[in-house]
Amino acid sequence: MTRMLIVGPPGVGKGTQAERIAERCRIPAISTGDIFRANIRAESELGMRVKAIVDAGDYVPDELTNELVSGRLDEADADGGFLLDGYPRTTEQVHFLDALLARRGHALDVVLRLVADEDEIVRRLRKRSEEQGRTDDSEEAIRHRQEVYQRETGPILDAYRDQGLLVEVDGIGTVDEVSERVLAALDERGVLAPA
Repeated sequence: MTRMLIVGPPGVGKGTQAERIAERCRIPAISTGDIFRANIRAESELGMRVKAIVDAGDYVPDELTNELVSGRLDEADADGGFLLDGYPRTTEQVHFLDALLARRGHALDVVLRLVADEDEIVRRLRKRSEEQGRTDDSEEAIRHRQEVYQRETGPILDAYRDQGLLVEVDGIGTVDEVSERVLAALDERGVLAPA
């Protein structure tokens, strides 16, 4: 039973590593973006509220995000653990998640942070945008997203570091190289299910 978070700047490969970790630990990888999209597709009451906010170009407020994540963690597949990607993003969300888990008699086991040099991420994302013909990934836009990430997640990382939960892994290299480092770090923490 592993309950964990994966964090890292945009472009570091969180989604790819989350899938691999989830498969290895036999837990669902839960992305807040996926939760938002699923609720919008289902046209649930919460989904319609999220759609209106996202369509207006605004951030989904903590209260609504917390409600959606709480609902997803109530699903049966998350009983034996989970890997959250993209949540929590604010200190209020950190407190909400800690309290939610405590009410259920649980706590986080580990917060995995993929670390990468900003210039390397910019290079990687620029290459991806050229290959995919994306015009929204200018170097300026990518660097801005990196700045926003650093500013928003700094206090969250500090909170988890203070709780002794933060494990940092170098996110640069091939997918397999990063996966090996991630699994070694999780094994060292004692949170991997037997293979």
